[in-house]
Amino acid sequence: MFGTVNTYRRVIALTGPLLPLISFLARLPVAMSQFGSVLLVAETSGSLATAGIVGGTLSAGQVVFGPVLGRLADRHGQRSVVLAAAAVNAVATAALVTGALADLATVPLAAIGFVTGASVPLIGPLARTRSVALAHRAKSDESVVGAIHSLEGTLDEVSFVFGPALVGLATLALHPAVALGGAAALVAVFGTLYALHPTAAVTAGVPAGERRKKDRTRVRPPRVVFAVRGSLALQGAMFGACQAGIAALTAQLGVPGQAGIVYAAMGVVSAAVGLSLGALPARFGLRLRWRWATGAALVLSVPLLFTETLWPLYAVVTVLGAAYAPHLITAFAITERAVSPCRLAESMAFAASSLVAGQAASLAVSGRLAEAYGPPAAFAVAVGAAALCLVLALVTRVPSARAHTPVVAGGGARPDALLEGAAYAGH
Repeated sequence: MFGTVNTYRRVIALTGPLLPLISFLARLPVAMSQFGSVLLVAETSGSLATAGIVGGTLSAGQVVFGPVLGRLADRHGQRSVVLAAAAVNAVATAALVTGALADLATVPLAAIGFVTGASVPLIGPLARTRSVALAHRAKSDESVVGAIHSLEGTLDEVSFVFGPALVGLATLALHPAVALGGAAALVAVFGTLYALHPTAAVTAGVPAGERRKKDRTRVRPPRVVFAVRGSLALQGAMFGACQAGIAALTAQLGVPGQAGIVYAAMGVVSAAVGLSLGALPARFGLRLRWRWATGAALVLSVPLLFTETLWPLYAVVTVLGAAYAPHLITAFAITERAVSPCRLAESMAFAASSLVAGQAASLAVSGRLAEAYGPPAAFAVAVGAAALCLVLALVTRVPSARAHTPVVAGGGARPDALLEGAAYAGH
């Protein structure tokens, strides 16, 4: 236990204590915007179909342009890219609120939703990239890099629990427009603070001459990266199917308000397990973690098919959450190990976009299945996705060592100097 706490202290020494807090608050709008947009448009238009279209185009914008923003961050540095994206996203989110309140037609409202999704600043993937770069600059060992992935995965999980919860509370107390307006304010303030934090210097991008050279020698990522993206898309499918199944079952039981609480319970357990993953010894390598996580997801999801009442639903979904964070953390860790450092932000963004794409597609399909055949049909999609995840983990070769030499911006800067700057910035 003491060793784990000490490892996380080393991570905070790298980033400074403020950076994880800033990055957490900056990634909350990602979790708030889709749910908030659906609630807002449903409230103002009176049409769930219109709300679904706007929420779908928002997700599509993030899936299509997330990797583009990641590539721009690799090339030009995180600071300028995040500053621009945060500004555009705050304006687009505010425009979405204004358009919905003004009863704008579906097509222009969906177009604004697409821009909102396309300009999401990707704080989660970029924060992973920045923290890993700090660790490599300081010549930290793999236990610290692993703890970074665990911490970032936990922050993601907590943000996706608290984000929708904040939206729900603001909607109940005031109006969904307040929730979405709050998301615009959060991304404007904390996205900007994240971009301006001194640690951004470690991800300053690639100089133009070196960039042209790398473009000429650009190669495809190894196969394991594509397998991991597929596995993340399938995990997104599990998320979407669980959301649809939980919503359908709680509605069937006459307690639809419990759906968000059930899903939040799963997220809390997932986050707790993700944070504890830093305690695993080195002999539990990434390949073994991937297989165990996907195997656990399959075994723990099967009881969903036979769950018919509320309290068993709470129990099954809460336990299932224990398998989610380990898979997410391991998938991002494999990505970081396998790709070139000069393409890390782009690859992390691809991974995150795969998760969003899988969730959006599955939610649409599983929702229809739940309407037609009941909650077990949606849960069957989750079980099937878990089975495919396990197959991918079993047949994919995972590199046992880092494929590329870590390279970060700043050339000859001393590691201790960077650490001192990070620690000073965090106070």
